[in-house]
Amino acid sequence: MTPRKKFRALLAAPGMTMAPGCYDALSARIIEAQGFEAISAGGYAATGSLLAQPDTGQSNMRDFADHYARVCAAVSVPVYVDADTGFGGVNNVRQMVRAFEKAGVAGIFISDQVFPNRCGYMEGKQVIPPEEMLAKMKAALDARVDPDLFIVARSDALGVEGIGRAIERCQMYMEIGCDMAKPMGADTIADFSRVVREVPGRQMATLSNANPRPWLPFAELEAAGAAMVSYPSAALFAAAGGVARAMAALKRDRHAQSVRGELIGLEEYYDLVGLGKQNAAEEALLEKAREIIAKYGARGG
Repeated sequence: MTPRKKFRALLAAPGMTMAPGCYDALSARIIEAQGFEAISAGGYAATGSLLAQPDTGQSNMRDFADHYARVCAAVSVPVYVDADTGFGGVNNVRQMVRAFEKAGVAGIFISDQVFPNRCGYMEGKQVIPPEEMLAKMKAALDARVDPDLFIVARSDALGVEGIGRAIERCQMYMEIGCDMAKPMGADTIADFSRVVREVPGRQMATLSNANPRPWLPFAELEAAGAAMVSYPSAALFAAAGGVARAMAALKRDRHAQSVRGELIGLEEYYDLVGLGKQNAAEEALLEKAREIIAKYGARGG
């Protein structure tokens, strides 16, 4: 089963799938190694790791396509990614879908914010008229080559126009053919349950470190009907915290031994990045070369 078919199967299955967010290829490999069946890759984490900046729309489509390609190449599980606003109008959306599809992503979500996009939990968001978003989503649907690529419309209208209007927008986005339409910011059980009732299709919950509200319990989200829950920035914050603690200890104690408690072991790291498999593959290639050399050497010139 391809990662895209797997992603669709996970969303269609009973229960709720956890999709932690990676910030690069190594963090994606770590998430997969822990047994998770899907990974999310958001713009918040990408902008933080690539630029050390907040998510206010600084990166461009090609930067993200390259970033997601490295993530997808590192793992075999489906990767669901952030496509911001599509990076412009309908023509930009077409190019984005083609580039992200070639990168290997299993699914994308596009926001109805104005360009450039801001993190959905930041102040100052603005949304485009629904007719503009509908045109962009139709362009995205028409641009995909693989029909299994999962295309999601995300509405950020809840924080601007209220939940009723956000739900109405999502209903329109589903009518044009999106695989899912998600109102950003439906972060109470009452609001999320209403979205599940009123918006056709499955729903995904977001538990972000950028959200000032406490995270909703897993069991309550599952009971409310969530098909998947993403933790888009948990790995980013974990990495930042781990590096900060290790470097603070090194600076304080002026001794490498002081950071060992914060570090992964050497063998564990090599296992994670696949050194043994790489060495075995190299040796197999060299052995094949030796066989050919021996064959010609046996001919005696």
